[in-house]
Amino acid sequence: MKKSYSSILADLNDTVLQLTKGIPNVMEGYMAMSSAAKADGCLDKKTKELIATAIGVAVKCDSCIASHTKAARMNGASREEVLEALGIAVFMGGGPSVVYASQALEAFDEFSKDT
Repeated sequence: MKKSYSSILADLNDTVLQLTKGIPNVMEGYMAMSSAAKADGCLDKKTKELIATAIGVAVKCDSCIASHTKAARMNGASREEVLEALGIAVFMGGGPSVVYASQALEAFDEFSKDT
């Protein structure tokens, strides 16, 4: 069954909006942490999104994969860079990460068509 990562991301945005309305103080703190973690530093945004993509694969999170593959693409990641990050995810996560890594590559390819 082929997933639509654009749809997964749209659903995530809708549900996070509802969560933000329900617990605004918590979500404001989370968003501040997210912005601080993703800010350029010794590692650039592209590298951080590649790391987040690999972690999304390792923890088997479809919404994380959708969000971070799109962000990696938007921050200039190439397919080859995504593949290397996915190789690390497979190394660290074993067989289940192979399944999610293949889906993450599919997500990256989907978002690459949008640009």
